[in-house]
Amino acid sequence: MSHRVLVTDKLAEEGLAILKAEPGVEVVVDTKLAKDPAALKEALREADGIAIRSGTQLTADVLEGQPRLKAIVRAGVGVDNIDVPAATRQGIVVMNTPGGNTTSTAEHTMALMLSLARNVPRANDSLKSGKWDRNAFTGSELEGKTLGVVGLGRVGLAVARRAQGFGMTVIGYDPLLSAEKAQEHGIESLRLEEIWPRADFITVHTPLTPETRDIIGAKALAAMKPTVRIINCARGGLVDEAALVEALNAGKVAGAAIDVFDPEPPPGDLPVIKHPKVVVTPHLGASTEEAQVSVAVEAAQLLCNFLKRGQVKFAVNMPALDRAELQDVKLYLDMAWRLGMLHAQMDRGSIRNARLIYRGEVAAKNTKLITASFAAGLMESSLDEPVNLVNAMSLARSRGIEIEESSAEAPGDFGTMVQTEVTTERKTYVAAGTLFGKQFIRLVRLGSYLLDAHMDGTLLVFTHHDRPGLIGFIGRTMGDHGVNIAQMNVGREAPGGEAIGVVNLDSVPPPEALSALGENPNVLSSSVIKLPERGALPPWLQL
Repeated sequence: MSHRVLVTDKLAEEGLAILKAEPGVEVVVDTKLAKDPAALKEALREADGIAIRSGTQLTADVLEGQPRLKAIVRAGVGVDNIDVPAATRQGIVVMNTPGGNTTSTAEHTMALMLSLARNVPRANDSLKSGKWDRNAFTGSELEGKTLGVVGLGRVGLAVARRAQGFGMTVIGYDPLLSAEKAQEHGIESLRLEEIWPRADFITVHTPLTPETRDIIGAKALAAMKPTVRIINCARGGLVDEAALVEALNAGKVAGAAIDVFDPEPPPGDLPVIKHPKVVVTPHLGASTEEAQVSVAVEAAQLLCNFLKRGQVKFAVNMPALDRAELQDVKLYLDMAWRLGMLHAQMDRGSIRNARLIYRGEVAAKNTKLITASFAAGLMESSLDEPVNLVNAMSLARSRGIEIEESSAEAPGDFGTMVQTEVTTERKTYVAAGTLFGKQFIRLVRLGSYLLDAHMDGTLLVFTHHDRPGLIGFIGRTMGDHGVNIAQMNVGREAPGGEAIGVVNLDSVPPPEALSALGENPNVLSSSVIKLPERGALPPWLQL
């Protein structure tokens, strides 16, 4: 059987050669289609697979009505130019090449670090202008210095290895890498607030999410050494550029090197670009000949293995399931995903392991899928690559997180319940959910407290002393700050003792509201958990 593969962006010849050498694969290269959505849509009707880079936009309209198309491979990490939910609904597998840019980005990080430490760009400009001023550009050695790596994924670990080769001590933070696993790489695992005052150099390698945006902001900068140097080769938006410029001008930061911006290209008059203590490059992290060859070769192999041998690797969506089975476990997948997201937002250290206990009706379902859904929710906000039912468990294992499950078909307090336990370096966190009817998901346990709370939208979770008037105080405080309460639920073990409250809010409370809560001596702690609205599903479940 012959398979037609369409290539619509420039792909390294080494990748094209693999496609053309595969028996039974016909390769059509037409880069003009990237600029003509109508022609692209028509050409895809005769294609079994397509290999693209960033230039081709595979929108929902382009993907609609493509009965022959089976696979999309992005030669690179990002899939922003692919409508993944639309592809999933069409039963099209979407794959990427997450490892192809690792070396190039890690090396560029080291290049910027060295350039920053030794004042290479400024010295170069000075000498070319006709000056010979050695004293003005005295630098700093890497050996013996401490490097803080924020985000210990593929690139972060690759940077750590290279820094150790320069004689640096490496400390790091990653919520999904256990301290034991970090130690295997020679890295001391710390909390963010412990990294800032210790590091001489700091490099960030996390995805850009609402939680990581401005992860290096004014508060973090104020906690750092005045001699610190900061490098960002990951994502624009991870460093608060305005706060960085202020710190540089005040002498609270020695220098910075920036390869990525938000937006790109950035305004030409951006202060951080013009600053004399900042080294900048135009997003060159993946711009090496080797990286381009690597992603092209990997993309070609992924397509050939899928079309000819039925192998799926680095899928970013969930291949089509039997619809009857999907409908049977869909609500459980949704509940487990939300429980994972809830755990991901708790105030915790690095995860060591997790355990899921299935009781009652759910114990007879496909619990492996449900556990994978929990893992996806637990990790998706902390990883720079898509997480789904296909790759969630392997990604967890690669980060040193063991996830176990056990089942008991005999019902307990509920006809069906999923209890999740996540153990970190600090403590074990417990959360359990159940289903009411055919569409309602409920949070029925947090820690040792039983309750009945909606598991959707914005949740205010607060521990407190069970005292008269406290619930009224919570309501008044939220009202004073313009935040409406949709639902409120309290769990306690005994009257007058410690208790927990879960409040469903119509909007995210401002910091001032949380500060006001903290001033009440009966409020022991408070945190905001952001979950999807009711009925909102992850892309890999929208089938």
